[in-house]
Amino acid sequence: MKKILITRKLLRLNEDRAKKIWDVKLNLNDELYSQEKLIELSKGCDGVLSALTDKLDKDTINRLPDSVKILSNFAVGFGNIDLDAARKKGIIVTNTPDVLTDATAEIGVLLILGACRRASEGIEGAKASNWKWSADYLIGKQLTGTRLGILGMGRIGQKIAKVAKSLGMVIHYHNRSKLAPDKDQGAIYHENLNDLLSVSDVLSICCPASKETENLINKKALEHLPAGAVVTNIARGDIVDDEALIDALNRRKVYAVGLDVYKGEPNLNPGYLKHKSAFILPHLGSATKETRTAMANLAIDNIEEFFKTGKCKNKVN
Repeated sequence: MKKILITRKLLRLNEDRAKKIWDVKLNLNDELYSQEKLIELSKGCDGVLSALTDKLDKDTINRLPDSVKILSNFAVGFGNIDLDAARKKGIIVTNTPDVLTDATAEIGVLLILGACRRASEGIEGAKASNWKWSADYLIGKQLTGTRLGILGMGRIGQKIAKVAKSLGMVIHYHNRSKLAPDKDQGAIYHENLNDLLSVSDVLSICCPASKETENLINKKALEHLPAGAVVTNIARGDIVDDEALIDALNRRKVYAVGLDVYKGEPNLNPGYLKHKSAFILPHLGSATKETRTAMANLAIDNIEEFFKTGKCKNKVN
């Protein structure tokens, strides 16, 4: 029987399934393992079911026991893992694509609504129970007729586009390639990023994190936005230059932001906390029972497929 280390606590039905298949090491207290402890616990294991919170850098991977042959990441992202180091050590890395689309897109739409309609300020006023109605109280931006620019028109971007279109938004997008008409929701394609930014009254960041997209939305890029634009990010914090975005908020170049992901999370840049126009969430993109269950099942499936066939369709390295 294979032995598998599961680094974070899963939902009970997923853990019960894993226990029926393998000899598993569970994290009963959902402790955030240090790199040293993860290495120690992985001794004698054939695979690791990891999470985004596990920092599997080059040094950590090189120190994993030779028995470990697969890192099955409990996420669609895999920026926490040094893919080259894993490949050189003969470890395959897998992720959990497709099953997060709906839940993450829902949060993406929530970020747009929350930022445009000044939800953070509204929540504060409601909790204080002392707001006074007036004709101009907490006037926000209406979505009808507003131009939505989607950076990264993958499955999540397409789902956001579909919902936004139903709300009367005009959809524009930038992607590595132009989509087929049956997938683009009638959106207008921009081959150049700056061209997209220039027509984005609301920008929805949905692209993958990579070396190429790190700090892609920086001071120079933000200057291409229309004055008073709204910026939302459902992708990864590394794509945004925080200082540049906070400066744009300070200057009112950017009207509001809606964020679910951050550099160095959970320790987000304190500059966001000072802004009433920052609608911020604690990385809730996939946080539904249905999605987290499906993610864990797929992470388990990936390990099963690998040990049965020596391959895995969700291999990323």
